[in-house]
Amino acid sequence: MKQLITTVIILLLVASCTESDYITDDVASVVSGSGVFIVNEGNFRAGNGSLSWFSYDSVKISNDIFRKITKRPLGDVPNEMVVGGNRGYIVVNNSGKIEVVNANTLKSVTTISDLNSPRNIALISSDKAYITSMYSDSVTILNLKKNIVSGFINIRRTSEAIVLAGTKAFVANWFGGSEVMVINTLNDRVIDSISVGNEPESMELDRNNMLWVLCNGGWMREYFAELDCINTNTFRVQKRLIFPSKQDSPSCLKISPSRDTLYYLEKGVRKLSIDDNLLPAITFISEGDHIFYKMGINPLNGEVIVTDAVDYQQNGFILRYKRKGIFISTIQAGIIPGSICFKVKPDLQTEWR
Repeated sequence: MKQLITTVIILLLVASCTESDYITDDVASVVSGSGVFIVNEGNFRAGNGSLSWFSYDSVKISNDIFRKITKRPLGDVPNEMVVGGNRGYIVVNNSGKIEVVNANTLKSVTTISDLNSPRNIALISSDKAYITSMYSDSVTILNLKKNIVSGFINIRRTSEAIVLAGTKAFVANWFGGSEVMVINTLNDRVIDSISVGNEPESMELDRNNMLWVLCNGGWMREYFAELDCINTNTFRVQKRLIFPSKQDSPSCLKISPSRDTLYYLEKGVRKLSIDDNLLPAITFISEGDHIFYKMGINPLNGEVIVTDAVDYQQNGFILRYKRKGIFISTIQAGIIPGSICFKVKPDLQTEWR
Protein backbone atom coordinates (compact mmCIF):
# COMPACT_ATOMS: atom_id res chain seq x y z
CA MET A 1 0.00 0.00 0.00
CA LYS A 2 2.83 2.41 0.90
CA GLN A 3 4.54 1.66 -2.44
CA LEU A 4 1.27 2.40 -4.29
CA ILE A 5 0.90 5.77 -2.51
CA THR A 6 4.51 6.68 -3.37
CA THR A 7 3.93 5.79 -7.01
CA VAL A 8 0.78 7.93 -7.15
CA ILE A 9 2.62 10.91 -5.64
CA ILE A 10 5.41 10.58 -8.19
CA LEU A 11 2.90 10.42 -11.04
CA LEU A 12 1.10 13.51 -9.75
CA LEU A 13 4.37 15.43 -9.51
CA VAL A 14 5.33 14.46 -13.05
CA ALA A 15 1.89 15.44 -14.35
CA SER A 16 2.16 18.86 -12.68
CA CYS A 17 5.47 19.68 -14.34
CA THR A 18 5.58 21.80 -17.45
CA GLU A 19 7.93 21.60 -20.41
CA SER A 20 10.10 24.37 -18.91
CA ASP A 21 10.73 22.29 -15.77
CA TYR A 22 12.84 19.83 -17.74
CA ILE A 23 16.13 21.57 -18.50
CA THR A 24 18.61 19.28 -20.22
CA ASP A 25 21.54 19.53 -22.59
CA ASP A 26 19.17 18.38 -25.34
CA VAL A 27 17.44 21.75 -25.12
CA ALA A 28 20.70 23.56 -25.85
CA SER A 29 21.39 21.29 -28.84
CA VAL A 30 18.09 22.41 -30.38
CA VAL A 31 19.63 25.74 -31.43
CA SER A 32 22.79 24.21 -32.89
CA GLY A 33 21.42 24.02 -36.44
CA SER A 34 19.82 26.49 -38.83
CA GLY A 35 16.84 28.53 -37.80
CA VAL A 36 15.35 31.78 -36.64
CA PHE A 37 15.52 33.50 -33.26
CA ILE A 38 12.36 35.47 -32.46
CA VAL A 39 12.78 38.19 -29.84
CA ASN A 40 9.51 38.37 -27.87
CA GLU A 41 9.29 41.80 -26.24
CA GLY A 42 6.79 40.89 -23.55
CA ASN A 43 4.79 43.53 -21.69
CA PHE A 44 6.47 46.78 -20.66
CA ARG A 45 7.80 46.59 -17.09
CA ALA A 46 6.46 43.05 -16.65
CA GLY A 47 9.88 41.50 -17.19
CA ASN A 48 8.36 38.72 -19.30
CA GLY A 49 10.38 39.18 -22.48
CA SER A 50 11.54 35.89 -23.97
CA LEU A 51 13.32 34.23 -26.87
CA SER A 52 11.86 31.70 -29.28
CA TRP A 53 13.76 29.49 -31.71
CA PHE A 54 12.25 28.15 -34.93
CA SER A 55 14.35 25.29 -36.31
CA TYR A 56 14.55 24.78 -40.07
CA ASP A 57 15.86 21.28 -39.36
CA SER A 58 12.89 20.06 -37.32
CA VAL A 59 10.37 22.69 -38.55
CA LYS A 60 9.37 23.19 -34.90
CA ILE A 61 9.45 26.13 -32.53
CA SER A 62 10.87 26.18 -29.00
CA ASN A 63 9.50 29.03 -26.89
CA ASP A 64 11.08 30.65 -23.82
CA ILE A 65 14.33 28.98 -24.85
CA PHE A 66 16.64 31.48 -23.09
CA ARG A 67 15.08 30.80 -19.69
CA LYS A 68 15.04 27.06 -20.27
CA ILE A 69 18.76 27.01 -20.93
CA THR A 70 20.08 29.73 -18.59
CA LYS A 71 17.49 29.09 -15.85
CA ARG A 72 16.71 32.81 -15.53
CA PRO A 73 14.38 35.25 -17.31
CA LEU A 74 15.57 37.25 -20.30
CA GLY A 75 14.33 40.59 -18.95
CA ASP A 76 12.16 43.60 -19.69
CA VAL A 77 11.53 44.38 -23.40
CA PRO A 78 14.29 42.67 -25.38
CA ASN A 79 14.55 44.61 -28.65
CA GLU A 80 17.06 42.91 -30.93
CA MET A 81 19.37 39.96 -31.36
CA VAL A 82 22.35 39.67 -33.72
CA VAL A 83 24.76 36.82 -34.30
CA GLY A 84 28.46 37.25 -35.00
CA GLY A 85 30.63 34.14 -35.28
CA ASN A 86 29.71 31.84 -32.41
CA ARG A 87 28.30 34.63 -30.27
CA GLY A 88 24.77 35.96 -29.98
CA TYR A 89 24.03 39.43 -28.58
CA ILE A 90 20.53 40.08 -27.18
CA VAL A 91 19.77 43.75 -26.48
CA VAL A 92 17.27 44.09 -23.61
CA ASN A 93 15.99 47.67 -23.77
CA ASN A 94 14.20 48.39 -20.51
CA SER A 95 16.52 46.18 -18.46
CA GLY A 96 19.46 48.22 -19.75
CA LYS A 97 21.62 45.23 -20.63
CA ILE A 98 22.99 42.94 -23.33
CA GLU A 99 22.96 39.19 -22.85
CA VAL A 100 25.94 37.58 -24.56
CA VAL A 101 25.36 33.91 -25.37
CA ASN A 102 26.89 31.08 -27.34
CA ALA A 103 24.94 31.21 -30.61
CA ASN A 104 25.02 27.42 -31.02
CA THR A 105 23.96 26.43 -27.50
CA LEU A 106 22.42 29.64 -26.13
CA LYS A 107 24.38 29.12 -22.93
CA SER A 108 25.29 32.37 -21.21
CA VAL A 109 28.74 33.91 -21.77
CA THR A 110 28.18 37.10 -19.78
CA THR A 111 25.76 39.95 -19.14
CA ILE A 112 26.72 43.55 -19.94
CA SER A 113 24.68 45.72 -17.56
CA ASP A 114 24.04 49.39 -16.71
CA LEU A 115 23.38 50.52 -20.28
CA ASN A 116 21.11 53.52 -20.95
CA SER A 117 18.03 52.24 -22.78
CA PRO A 118 19.93 50.21 -25.43
CA ARG A 119 18.04 49.62 -28.68
CA ASN A 120 20.11 48.12 -31.49
CA ILE A 121 23.60 46.76 -31.96
CA ALA A 122 25.94 46.77 -34.97
CA LEU A 123 29.02 44.54 -35.08
CA ILE A 124 31.71 46.85 -36.44
CA SER A 125 34.50 44.29 -36.38
CA SER A 126 35.46 41.12 -34.56
CA ASP A 127 36.34 43.15 -31.49
CA LYS A 128 34.05 46.20 -31.58
CA ALA A 129 30.32 46.99 -31.67
CA TYR A 130 28.12 50.09 -31.49
CA ILE A 131 24.95 50.23 -29.40
CA THR A 132 22.23 52.81 -30.02
CA SER A 133 20.05 54.31 -27.28
CA MET A 134 16.52 55.65 -26.96
CA TYR A 135 17.39 58.15 -24.22
CA SER A 136 21.13 58.77 -24.28
CA ASP A 137 22.67 61.27 -26.71
CA SER A 138 25.65 58.96 -27.21
CA VAL A 139 26.32 55.74 -29.08
CA THR A 140 28.01 53.22 -26.80
CA ILE A 141 31.19 51.47 -27.95
CA LEU A 142 31.48 47.85 -26.88
CA ASN A 143 34.71 45.85 -26.66
CA LEU A 144 33.68 42.40 -27.93
CA LYS A 145 36.86 40.70 -26.74
CA LYS A 146 36.36 41.73 -23.13
CA ASN A 147 32.57 42.28 -23.34
CA ILE A 148 32.81 45.65 -21.65
CA VAL A 149 31.90 49.23 -22.53
CA SER A 150 35.03 50.88 -23.90
CA GLY A 151 33.73 54.35 -24.75
CA PHE A 152 31.01 56.61 -26.12
CA ILE A 153 30.38 58.65 -29.26
CA ASN A 154 28.47 61.83 -28.49
CA ILE A 155 26.06 62.37 -31.39
CA ARG A 156 23.96 64.90 -29.39
CA ARG A 157 20.83 62.96 -30.32
CA THR A 158 19.08 59.76 -29.37
CA SER A 159 19.53 56.84 -31.75
CA GLU A 160 17.74 53.81 -33.13
CA ALA A 161 18.56 51.97 -36.36
CA ILE A 162 22.20 51.57 -37.39
CA VAL A 163 23.65 50.34 -40.70
CA LEU A 164 27.25 49.84 -41.78
CA ALA A 165 28.66 50.83 -45.18
CA GLY A 166 32.37 50.19 -45.41
CA THR A 167 34.13 52.18 -42.69
CA LYS A 168 31.07 54.35 -42.02
CA ALA A 169 28.18 53.74 -39.63
CA PHE A 170 24.87 55.45 -40.37
CA VAL A 171 22.78 56.05 -37.23
CA ALA A 172 19.14 57.16 -37.30
CA ASN A 173 17.88 59.78 -34.85
CA TRP A 174 14.46 58.21 -34.51
CA PHE A 175 12.38 59.45 -31.56
CA GLY A 176 11.34 62.98 -32.55
CA GLY A 177 14.31 63.30 -34.91
CA SER A 178 14.85 63.80 -38.62
CA GLU A 179 18.52 63.09 -39.19
CA VAL A 180 20.93 60.28 -39.94
CA MET A 181 24.33 60.73 -38.33
CA VAL A 182 27.50 59.44 -40.02
CA ILE A 183 30.30 57.97 -37.91
CA ASN A 184 33.80 57.05 -39.05
CA THR A 185 34.25 53.59 -37.51
CA LEU A 186 38.06 53.82 -37.73
CA ASN A 187 38.28 56.63 -35.19
CA ASP A 188 34.75 56.59 -33.71
CA ARG A 189 34.02 60.18 -34.68
CA VAL A 190 30.94 61.85 -36.17
CA ILE A 191 31.79 63.17 -39.63
CA ASP A 192 28.43 64.38 -40.95
CA SER A 193 24.65 64.45 -40.55
CA ILE A 194 21.96 63.99 -43.22
CA SER A 195 18.47 65.51 -43.08
CA VAL A 196 15.71 63.00 -43.82
CA GLY A 197 12.00 62.66 -43.08
CA ASN A 198 10.53 62.73 -39.59
CA GLU A 199 11.44 59.82 -37.29
CA PRO A 200 13.66 57.51 -39.40
CA GLU A 201 12.94 54.15 -37.80
CA SER A 202 14.57 51.51 -40.04
CA MET A 203 17.26 51.41 -42.73
CA GLU A 204 18.76 49.03 -45.30
CA LEU A 205 21.78 49.11 -47.63
CA ASP A 206 21.16 48.04 -51.25
CA ARG A 207 23.45 46.41 -53.83
CA ASN A 208 24.54 49.82 -55.14
CA ASN A 209 25.69 50.88 -51.67
CA MET A 210 22.71 53.24 -51.38
CA LEU A 211 21.14 53.63 -47.95
CA TRP A 212 17.34 53.44 -47.79
CA VAL A 213 15.73 55.15 -44.79
CA LEU A 214 12.09 54.58 -43.83
CA CYS A 215 10.70 57.59 -41.95
CA ASN A 216 7.30 57.03 -40.32
CA GLY A 217 6.30 60.70 -39.97
CA GLY A 218 6.02 60.68 -36.18
CA TRP A 219 3.69 58.77 -33.86
CA MET A 220 1.21 61.66 -33.86
CA ARG A 221 1.28 61.67 -37.68
CA GLU A 222 2.34 65.32 -37.83
CA TYR A 223 4.25 64.74 -41.05
CA PHE A 224 3.97 62.57 -44.13
CA ALA A 225 5.99 59.38 -43.94
CA GLU A 226 8.67 58.98 -46.57
CA LEU A 227 11.21 56.54 -47.95
CA ASP A 228 14.53 58.26 -48.61
CA CYS A 229 17.50 56.98 -50.60
CA ILE A 230 20.96 58.27 -49.57
CA ASN A 231 24.23 58.06 -51.48
CA THR A 232 26.66 56.72 -48.88
CA ASN A 233 29.63 58.37 -50.61
CA THR A 234 28.27 61.91 -51.02
CA PHE A 235 25.78 61.81 -48.09
CA ARG A 236 23.13 63.33 -50.35
CA VAL A 237 19.50 62.23 -50.56
CA GLN A 238 19.10 60.92 -54.11
CA LYS A 239 15.41 60.05 -53.97
CA ARG A 240 12.41 60.82 -51.75
CA LEU A 241 9.23 58.77 -52.02
CA ILE A 242 6.44 60.48 -50.03
CA PHE A 243 3.51 58.46 -48.70
CA PRO A 244 0.11 59.76 -49.88
CA SER A 245 -1.58 60.17 -46.48
CA LYS A 246 -0.50 61.35 -43.05
CA GLN A 247 -2.34 58.32 -41.71
CA ASP A 248 0.15 56.01 -43.43
CA SER A 249 2.39 54.45 -40.81
CA PRO A 250 5.08 52.34 -42.54
CA SER A 251 7.62 50.43 -40.47
CA CYS A 252 10.24 47.70 -40.45
CA LEU A 253 12.12 48.22 -43.72
CA LYS A 254 13.89 45.05 -44.96
CA ILE A 255 15.72 44.03 -48.13
CA SER A 256 15.93 40.89 -50.27
CA PRO A 257 19.04 38.63 -50.36
CA SER A 258 19.96 40.11 -53.75
CA ARG A 259 19.59 43.60 -52.21
CA ASP A 260 17.48 44.89 -55.08
CA THR A 261 13.99 44.65 -53.55
CA LEU A 262 12.69 46.48 -50.48
CA TYR A 263 9.95 45.31 -48.13
CA TYR A 264 8.09 47.19 -45.40
CA LEU A 265 4.94 46.91 -43.29
CA GLU A 266 1.96 49.15 -44.04
CA LYS A 267 -1.45 47.47 -43.73
CA GLY A 268 0.28 44.29 -44.84
CA VAL A 269 3.65 43.59 -46.44
CA ARG A 270 4.54 45.84 -49.38
CA LYS A 271 7.52 45.58 -51.69
CA LEU A 272 9.21 47.65 -54.38
CA SER A 273 12.31 47.55 -56.53
CA ILE A 274 15.18 49.88 -55.66
CA ASP A 275 14.70 51.31 -59.18
CA ASP A 276 11.03 52.20 -58.64
CA ASN A 277 10.03 55.84 -58.42
CA LEU A 278 6.59 55.17 -56.97
CA LEU A 279 5.49 53.50 -53.78
CA PRO A 280 3.44 50.29 -54.19
CA ALA A 281 -0.32 50.87 -54.30
CA ILE A 282 -1.22 47.30 -53.31
CA THR A 283 0.07 44.86 -50.72
CA PHE A 284 2.38 41.98 -51.52
CA ILE A 285 1.07 40.00 -48.53
CA SER A 286 -2.30 40.91 -47.05
CA GLU A 287 -2.54 41.50 -43.30
CA GLY A 288 -6.03 40.03 -43.09
CA ASP A 289 -7.20 39.81 -39.49
CA HIS A 290 -3.64 39.79 -38.13
CA ILE A 291 -1.68 42.65 -36.58
CA PHE A 292 1.65 42.64 -38.43
CA TYR A 293 4.30 43.98 -36.07
CA LYS A 294 7.79 43.04 -37.27
CA MET A 295 9.30 41.28 -40.26
CA GLY A 296 12.44 39.46 -41.40
CA ILE A 297 13.70 38.26 -44.78
CA ASN A 298 15.79 35.08 -44.86
CA PRO A 299 19.17 36.25 -46.24
CA LEU A 300 19.64 33.09 -48.27
CA ASN A 301 16.31 32.02 -49.74
CA GLY A 302 14.16 35.16 -49.41
CA GLU A 303 11.54 33.57 -47.14
CA VAL A 304 9.41 36.25 -45.48
CA ILE A 305 8.60 35.92 -41.78
CA VAL A 306 6.09 38.33 -40.24
CA THR A 307 5.16 38.52 -36.57
CA ASP A 308 1.57 38.93 -35.38
CA ALA A 309 1.26 40.76 -32.05
CA VAL A 310 -2.44 39.75 -31.68
CA ASP A 311 -3.64 42.06 -28.84
CA TYR A 312 -0.20 42.89 -27.40
CA GLN A 313 -1.13 40.95 -24.26
CA GLN A 314 -1.25 37.25 -25.09
CA ASN A 315 1.18 35.06 -27.01
CA GLY A 316 1.60 36.13 -30.63
CA PHE A 317 2.50 34.24 -33.79
CA ILE A 318 5.00 34.12 -36.62
CA LEU A 319 3.70 33.71 -40.16
CA ARG A 320 5.98 32.22 -42.80
CA TYR A 321 5.73 32.95 -46.53
CA LYS A 322 7.77 31.82 -49.50
CA ARG A 323 9.67 34.57 -51.30
CA LYS A 324 6.82 34.85 -53.82
CA GLY A 325 4.35 35.54 -51.03
CA ILE A 326 2.85 32.06 -50.81
CA PHE A 327 1.75 31.21 -47.27
CA ILE A 328 3.63 28.37 -45.54
CA SER A 329 2.51 28.20 -41.91
CA THR A 330 1.55 29.98 -38.69
CA ILE A 331 3.36 29.16 -35.45
CA GLN A 332 2.75 30.45 -31.93
CA ALA A 333 5.60 32.38 -30.32
CA GLY A 334 5.77 34.50 -27.14
CA ILE A 335 4.17 37.78 -26.05
CA ILE A 336 4.65 40.52 -28.69
CA PRO A 337 7.01 38.67 -31.05
CA GLY A 338 9.32 41.34 -32.45
CA SER A 339 12.79 41.39 -33.97
CA ILE A 340 13.86 38.39 -36.03
CA CYS A 341 17.42 37.03 -36.22
CA PHE A 342 18.34 34.41 -38.81
CA LYS A 343 21.02 31.78 -38.23
CA VAL A 344 21.11 29.75 -41.44
CA LYS A 345 23.47 27.53 -43.40
CA PRO A 346 24.17 28.02 -47.13
CA ASP A 347 22.62 24.66 -48.04
CA LEU A 348 19.18 26.16 -47.33
CA GLN A 349 19.52 28.57 -50.25
CA THR A 350 17.50 26.47 -52.70
CA GLU A 351 14.69 25.56 -50.32
CA TRP A 352 11.20 27.14 -50.22
CA ARG A 353 11.57 28.72 -53.69
